[in-house]
Amino acid sequence: MMRLLVVWLINAVALLLLPYLVPSIRMEGILTALLVVVILGLVNTLLRPLLILLTLPVTLLTLGLFIFVINALLFLMVAHWVDGFYVGGFWSALVGSLLYSFVSWLLSALILGKKERA
Repeated sequence: MMRLLVVWLINAVALLLLPYLVPSIRMEGILTALLVVVILGLVNTLLRPLLILLTLPVTLLTLGLFIFVINALLFLMVAHWVDGFYVGGFWSALVGSLLYSFVSWLLSALILGKKERA
């Protein structure tokens, strides 16, 4: 349970860093970031696998690059659902989702270490 809270906070911090890295992404506060992390986690758990399965032919044709488009669209969708989280458009969502994943991975690696991640 403690590990889940730490990962949740790490993801919220990664999300709070995005407006500094991508100017067209805005976040109104820590509570908004925590809510976005929960909704983004649920969307990625429930909806993303279904979308990947439905778009499998396109994903295979693009050698897997279409998954980046799916991630960006889900990121943009969550921005439309949550007040206080704004994404400027598709390209901002694409860059934001890539940076969010990278920063979240980097913070997890630094804070949790190798043994905790496994």
